[in-house]
Amino acid sequence: MKKYKNIFSKFSVAFMLGLMLAVPACTDLDEEIYSQVTPDNFFQTPEEFISALGSAYSGLSFIGNHRNLWSSNELATDEIMVTTKGGDWFDGGQLIQIHRHQFQPDNPFFNDAWNSVYNAIGTTNRLIFQFEELAANGNPDAEAFIAELRGIRALVYYWALDAWGNVPLSIDFTDESPPANNSDFAAGRLEVYNFIESELNEIIPLLDPNVGGTAYGRMNQATALSLRTKLYLNAGVFTGTEQWDKVIADADAVMAFGFTLSPDHHDNFVIDNQSSPENIFVVPYDKVFAGGFNWVVMHNHLQGQVKYGLTVQPWNGYATLEEFYNSYIDPVTNPGPQGPVWRGLANFDPNDDTTPNGVGTLDDRLGNFQVGPQFALDGSPLEDPGFEGEGTPSPDPDGARINFTPQNNELWPNGWRQGGPRMQKYEMEIGGTENMSNDFVIFRLADIMLSKAEALWRLDNGSAEALDLVNQVRVRAGVDPFTTLTPDQLFDERGREMWLEMTRRQDQIRFGKWGDAWWEKEAYTQAGSQYLVFPIPQVAIDASAALNQNPGY
Repeated sequence: MKKYKNIFSKFSVAFMLGLMLAVPACTDLDEEIYSQVTPDNFFQTPEEFISALGSAYSGLSFIGNHRNLWSSNELATDEIMVTTKGGDWFDGGQLIQIHRHQFQPDNPFFNDAWNSVYNAIGTTNRLIFQFEELAANGNPDAEAFIAELRGIRALVYYWALDAWGNVPLSIDFTDESPPANNSDFAAGRLEVYNFIESELNEIIPLLDPNVGGTAYGRMNQATALSLRTKLYLNAGVFTGTEQWDKVIADADAVMAFGFTLSPDHHDNFVIDNQSSPENIFVVPYDKVFAGGFNWVVMHNHLQGQVKYGLTVQPWNGYATLEEFYNSYIDPVTNPGPQGPVWRGLANFDPNDDTTPNGVGTLDDRLGNFQVGPQFALDGSPLEDPGFEGEGTPSPDPDGARINFTPQNNELWPNGWRQGGPRMQKYEMEIGGTENMSNDFVIFRLADIMLSKAEALWRLDNGSAEALDLVNQVRVRAGVDPFTTLTPDQLFDERGREMWLEMTRRQDQIRFGKWGDAWWEKEAYTQAGSQYLVFPIPQVAIDASAALNQNPGY
């Protein structure tokens, strides 16, 4: 709650009230139009306008939840997994299916993500309709708010385009016909891409040119330009036509707003991260007034309640794959054998050939992970109360003593309860609840810099400017700069810097690595694969004859 007292004026407090009081939009896009909402009784003051916008922004709060769009994206990559731990986390096999790229239309993750996306779109459509009524009746303030709402809707459609490709364009609140997608997948995806691009082209000049202050967490010019940068970065995947020059131009426009890299990578993700000079657009959360950011319970071991003094018990779910974790570690000449028990980050010694993973330069971003022995607030070692001894299936190698290891034994049925580094990207509050108060970062400068670097490299693989941009990010992380830039170096650096920021799936597809094998996932031919997009949920298909399923599902 402190962050809002510090940075929001009376004008933006009304916006927060909108977040608190907003009623979620219904899943059906054909919402009833209430005749009592008229220009005579609708919002008349700037404060009331901001309060109305609150429901559009609160509609984005699904991004920090379990079993939703973020989870679907990330669990399908080589970044994180959820292992089945005996009777825990099998959940009908839905998590295994996502990890192994065996996507099915009846998976609840995709259904929840689809509903969240179209709830958010339905809410913005309703508000746009209401503000257009005000504009038609001569209200001079309405147009700016319409532009802002169109920007929010464009962001959500960008997420939908990336996830499903050929999605229905529902943009008229008064349209009573069921929303339909194109019968041709490629044509439909191009149609959605063109809509997003056209919307952004039109609204960017109309949006607030300011950043920070009352523009924080809102769709301003810098946010919309960041969105268009990412749209163009993936244009080759979305449309078959690359747009590298446009990526560079928009990245330059974003950087001209004066954002700077935070001195410390981790400052972007602390509890009060509204002061970051790097974060461009965030979804604001607050444990009391704007909940839904649940990472603290999604990944921590059950005993994380004792470690952090939490008011609830975590779920012991999400963890990182060993191979991805090791991508942060520069190997030494003789790293030694991989042992079944990892000895913890404090034991790294580049001159010790018995260390499971030798290390040269230590990447500061390793602080994103919880690894090694775990302790309570009083410093006493934590033990797993569920450990039943060596006679049980797949016991944790360290016994009852909790020690997060990079290694894991199997995806199912008896994954180690302590296997895999845990997520620590966002600071966790001592004494916190299941709801975190950190603002969820959607766009930040490092991503824009790396996007520009990639575009420059794609046009000229000897680009000195591309190398410099990547090295600025590396030096901030405390690792040695590159002397040259290869495709794998660029891809790996994006992975290390942007871990868990819903960019990895895009990167893997764009760099041709989506079909590669990783732990507990077999390789397949990426080109032409149906798994480049998720299936449209079967529930949505069954509810509307106007929807066409994506090819291959």
